[in-house]
Amino acid sequence: MHDRYGADVLNPEFPGAHRGRRKPETRPVAAEPGLVVEDVESGWVGAVVRVETSGGMRVVVLEDRRGRTRSFPLGPGFWVEGRPVELTAPVVSRAPRPPSRTASGSVAVPDSPARVARGSRIWVEGRHDAELVEKVWGDDLRVEGVVVEMLDGIDNLAERLAEFGPDDGRRVGVLVDHLVPGSKEQRLADEALRGVHPGSVLVLGHPYVDVWQAVKPGRIGLERWPRIERGVEWKHGILRELGWPADSQADVARAWQRILGSVRDFRDLDPALLGRVEELIDFVTAPGAE
Repeated sequence: MHDRYGADVLNPEFPGAHRGRRKPETRPVAAEPGLVVEDVESGWVGAVVRVETSGGMRVVVLEDRRGRTRSFPLGPGFWVEGRPVELTAPVVSRAPRPPSRTASGSVAVPDSPARVARGSRIWVEGRHDAELVEKVWGDDLRVEGVVVEMLDGIDNLAERLAEFGPDDGRRVGVLVDHLVPGSKEQRLADEALRGVHPGSVLVLGHPYVDVWQAVKPGRIGLERWPRIERGVEWKHGILRELGWPADSQADVARAWQRILGSVRDFRDLDPALLGRVEELIDFVTAPGAE
């Protein structure tokens, strides 16, 4: 007589013993270094060393207890602690990127459109001054809406101020070469400021004969800028001292482009210029300035 209750239902041989048993679910696991896994197909057991790209596919490198390494395709087909897993690439945490900087050292404002030009202005003596200011402070000036204009020499300052008519809102900041006590430049600046609206004009300068000298000499392979005798046109004298072509204005222009091209950011300029330009920008963008 058949005993329907006599068999061991937990015996794998018992009919229907596997009925209703669920297949273990594969779960994703990051292949972090040190994780011990087993490749199901080969039986290789090892700790994760790294995840890399090889032959156009992502693989995980495992190291066994004897120090041998072997690579396997990243994905399913592994066991961790007796359970099936799908190995995934570990998430690489990246430290927050520091804010990008403009050439002047200011925090960059990404995708910021240029502001409509202010009524206030910054004036510089010549083209080389304007190009240097643009290279280092151009991004800042566009965000602030400040226009830099050329005077074509300090001799024109009084006339230009009379035409512009600066006031509390429409200010003018002026950058002058060789502005030192007792110089012709200092005398012309003092004369130009007579009669202008108080607080509407700020004249600042650097001590150099030319703005070229504001570029650190090391940028063009010099220990210091050469001294040029009185009576010798300064730029041509410099070019001859450097052994560069110095016969024409085109030679001067090419030399300046070479010097300007050596300037990467504010760190390549002398502080005597840096501070003056920053002061002028602050002056024409101060509260109340248009």
